[in-house]
Amino acid sequence: MKIEYLNSVRKQFEYYKSLGERTFEQLNEKDLFWNYNEESNSIAITVNHLWGNMKSRWTNFLTTDGEKEWRNRDSEFESEIKSEVELISKWNDAWNCLFEALASINKENFDTKVYIRNQEHSIIEAINRQLAHYSYHIGQIVYIGKMIKGSEWKSLTIPKGRSTEFNQEKFSKGKHKGHFSDDIG
Repeated sequence: MKIEYLNSVRKQFEYYKSLGERTFEQLNEKDLFWNYNEESNSIAITVNHLWGNMKSRWTNFLTTDGEKEWRNRDSEFESEIKSEVELISKWNDAWNCLFEALASINKENFDTKVYIRNQEHSIIEAINRQLAHYSYHIGQIVYIGKMIKGSEWKSLTIPKGRSTEFNQEKFSKGKHKGHFSDDIG
């Protein structure tokens, strides 16, 4: 059960990471810094926040509080990222930190209690908390990308008007194992 959960959640994180990356691929550098208004966040600001959160939560995941003393959350919502190269670098750094932490979890340490802002979490609770948080922000990234691209947007999942075709293909395979995202994109 424990290893099955870890494998499943890793696949979920990989899926959301890919949605972000497939959005970046459709945009030019200028688009990454566009925001709807002064109160909204650009993709770059959202990536900066994800980076700060991931680095804080996943560095020494099993041994230190997930809210590190060195984290400056408020600055994550400032325009700190200045280029697409920097954005991709921070994106990859954050995800590498997350995946390394997940890889460090095993049967022997799975019952370790972890803390976020001094609040105790089981490993499952801590992971689920972050999975929900990251999918929320990646949804924002995708939505901004769709607003920018308009009719030129290439669907990342099942394109509008293609649900019946997609379902027919899925059901034609019979019952099978796999992740729901294996046939999307």
